[in-house]
Amino acid sequence: MKEGLSLLGYVAAALTTAAFIPQAVRTLRTRDTRGISLWMYVVFTAGVACWAAYGVALNSWPIILANMITFLLAALSWYSRCGTARAVPEASARLRRLD
Repeated sequence: MKEGLSLLGYVAAALTTAAFIPQAVRTLRTRDTRGISLWMYVVFTAGVACWAAYGVALNSWPIILANMITFLLAALSWYSRCGTARAVPEASARLRRLD
């Protein structure tokens, strides 16, 4: 029974992590983060970190692995979002100087 539950945990971990990959890849590839809410990423990344800590406390590898991978992807997207948010005003200021 325990092996079946572990398998279910790994399947759930793989599916939820895989669901996040396309958005992270698109964000990193295009650097287009205009449609992404910064606060959603802040809350989501914090939640994923809490899930990873919970997995560590339980010594549950499906929870740990899935949430560490998702945390890294979310953190990269969040970093990209923050960099874009700073870059847009700077680019707008440069364009105004060219007028």
